[in-house]
Amino acid sequence: MNAVLISVLILIVLSMIRVNVIFSILLAAISAGLIAGVSISDSLNMLISGMGGQAETALSVVLLGIFAVMIKYSGITGILVNQLLKFMKGKRGFILLTIAGVSCLSQNLVPVHIAFIPILIPPLLHLFDQMKIDRRGVATALTFGLKAPYIMIPAGYGLMFHQIIADEMKAYGMNIAVSQLPLALLIPGLGMIVGLLIAVFVTYRKEKNIGSTEDIEDSLVSSEIAATTEVIRFNKQHGITLVAIALSLGVQLFTHSLALGALIGIIAMFLARVVPFLKGDEVVDDGMKMMGAIAFVLLIAAGYATILKDTGAIDDLVAHTSNIIGESKFFTAFIILSIGLLITMGIGTSFGTIPLLAAVYVPLCLAVGFSPLATAALIGTASALGDAGSPVSDSTIGPTMGLNADGKHNHIWGTCVPTFIHFNIPLFIFGMIAALIL
Repeated sequence: MNAVLISVLILIVLSMIRVNVIFSILLAAISAGLIAGVSISDSLNMLISGMGGQAETALSVVLLGIFAVMIKYSGITGILVNQLLKFMKGKRGFILLTIAGVSCLSQNLVPVHIAFIPILIPPLLHLFDQMKIDRRGVATALTFGLKAPYIMIPAGYGLMFHQIIADEMKAYGMNIAVSQLPLALLIPGLGMIVGLLIAVFVTYRKEKNIGSTEDIEDSLVSSEIAATTEVIRFNKQHGITLVAIALSLGVQLFTHSLALGALIGIIAMFLARVVPFLKGDEVVDDGMKMMGAIAFVLLIAAGYATILKDTGAIDDLVAHTSNIIGESKFFTAFIILSIGLLITMGIGTSFGTIPLLAAVYVPLCLAVGFSPLATAALIGTASALGDAGSPVSDSTIGPTMGLNADGKHNHIWGTCVPTFIHFNIPLFIFGMIAALIL
């Protein structure tokens, strides 16, 4: 029994039967330690010691949540919602593709990752209900934008992803230029585009009723009133809010720190009196309610990943599979992608999966005869697999934190399962194709 395989299965099963994701990760982490021969107390100590690995990210998430609440308090999101209500009425597919496009920009042009979600999505929830949009479709669109760009586009987080792949491949005896990575990952990326189109125009094309007829009518009335009778004029506070957002984004781009960028934005909003000092406790409380649980999930996930790595469970899994692959390119590609899916589903990070896979699978690809392009496609796809669908990935946690702002969206069945089906399956298939033809 391998600790990675068993613990990831435990995590998935517990999550799907609606056990709270925090308890699911804790139980999966402890089970991984026990299977690897570590006591419960030592497993918990390893988990706690590893939680620091996501401390900066967790702090960033909380600060971004507080900043998002302050932006909402300024009222500028009301202007955006009103315009969207007038412009996008009755165009479900269009709004989902628009959300996917905005999400894509967060990875490259303005690399703020999930920071935009708590600002953009909660004010649009009434719009989604009015247009009878299935929130699973919105989650799929958001996850596409959080994931596809770093696979295909060598800018922002995508450049970081490509550089890690090239560096790790070079470290284990296979040279490839970073400029070649977009070509290697184009075919897997096309698989994600296919998955998005299926989600938007097939799976979630139909109207989705939220609650009872009475609730829907109430929602429609309140949305129509917000869109037509409440006139929100652009004022000084809105202008200052835009300056604070620009300042926050500028600091993030210059320092590469989401936490510092969010903190600068918060300070600017307070100093400009957009949010009164006396509202500080209320704003922080609301921000913690929105993002606190998400931050804690990220911390525990980092501890879980530490147990898997420090006990040697991942090394054992990779080593055992490499012994049974043989010389078949098809079977080699299938095993590499399958193991990548399992590892990323467990630890929730594509970027962190690359070094784990490259150590064994790059030499194996050399032995079997894969080209550098095919190997890059395999390593990149294998590490990206599972990012969508993982209960502990920020590519699923981010959409959930926005869509569940009103408590009507389930993390596992509303985000994880839809994104797993629409992205991991085509990624796997197109990754196999890329490996065999490049």
